[in-house]
Amino acid sequence: MARIGLLTGGGDCPGLNAVIRAVVRKGINTHGHEFVGFRYGWAGVLAADAMDLTNESTSGILHRGGTILGTSRTNVFKEEGGLERVRASLKKLRLDALIPIGGEDTLGVAGRLAEEGVNVVGVPKTIDNDLAGTDFTFGFQTAVQIATDAIDRLHTTAESHNRVIVVEVMGRHAGWIAAYSGLAGGADVVLVPERPFDIDEVCERLRRRHARGRNFSIVVVAEGATPKDGGLLSEFHETDAFGHARLGGIAIRLEREIEERTGFEARMTILGHVQRGGTPCAYDRVLGSRFGVEAIDAATDGDFGKMVALRGTDIVRVPLAEALAEPKLLDPRFFETVEVFFG
Repeated sequence: MARIGLLTGGGDCPGLNAVIRAVVRKGINTHGHEFVGFRYGWAGVLAADAMDLTNESTSGILHRGGTILGTSRTNVFKEEGGLERVRASLKKLRLDALIPIGGEDTLGVAGRLAEEGVNVVGVPKTIDNDLAGTDFTFGFQTAVQIATDAIDRLHTTAESHNRVIVVEVMGRHAGWIAAYSGLAGGADVVLVPERPFDIDEVCERLRRRHARGRNFSIVVVAEGATPKDGGLLSEFHETDAFGHARLGGIAIRLEREIEERTGFEARMTILGHVQRGGTPCAYDRVLGSRFGVEAIDAATDGDFGKMVALRGTDIVRVPLAEALAEPKLLDPRFFETVEVFFG
């Protein structure tokens, strides 16, 4: 029997509670482990702020969005004495291992802790689907469905008013959400971080479409998309504990540029955090549950310094260092398929 700590870090994500439930259920019923959950990510670890996790306390959470543990964007290694405080918390709570559930930043901290000898098994979480080492992350499919539903609704109002509607979705470095929802929702232009765009080309596509009698258009843009002649566009200036700029607002600029350059009436919608919220879809509940079961099995086996991952249809374990080496960017071949339907 072991005592194991769980935490959720970074942005909240549909499916987090499925992972927590799976780790606890398999860990208690099969392996006889005990669990505590740290409140608010790495901040809770630094403060030794934890709650007991049992079958009872994790019952009924499978369908809930968000995370029952809370989350934060805390960087242990930016805090004074961070490593020592983590070790002290683990000693105080008599923990044998940690299972952090998070994206590149949360698991980046986990990777450094693993190098320092802390027993860690990571679970990948990001709606952006940009973590290397795994084919998909839970939360992505839910976010895509939310974005697709929004695009479907915007189609009818765009057509009714002969408007160009710009839909901004999440995606800092990678355009997975934009590409998938754009293809599923029938967007006429999709702009992604991997392909800096030319606003003149975008406007020309829209003109050609309108010249064929299609008097409305949908443009889907990832928040991290950039124009060829400029840097990142955002309405914000602050950065988080990991040095990432706060994004949001490229749709505002595009709306203005498109209307000024084409004369077409334009409107924009920023989906923002609605993509993170609410009930996870069935796929993400299943994937999160499978990740949780494999993570506790890895911890029980003493297979630390690993991250669980989806490869094809199999759940496997990969080195944390491999998973964090570089972001997983949009597959160019997939984007070529999306481009077939532009305009």
